[in-house]
Amino acid sequence: MTQQNAARIYKNVEQAYAQQERQKALSDPEAFVRLASARGYNFTVKDLETQLSQLSDEDVAGIFNPGIPPRRHLFPK
Repeated sequence: MTQQNAARIYKNVEQAYAQQERQKALSDPEAFVRLASARGYNFTVKDLETQLSQLSDEDVAGIFNPGIPPRRHLFPK
């Protein structure tokens, strides 16, 4: 497998994982907002959806699976 193919597969898996995590967060947004509110964060479901839609796939993956810093990439930016 060439390095280019490996990078493409990795990117596809990362995008699929990020989309799955977005769906989990939005599957019960009211519960998520209530939980956040109990911890001192005040925002609405609309605010949550707006912020999640602005995150890149890599940002979402980093939030839900931070790993061991610094995060490793196949091709550093």
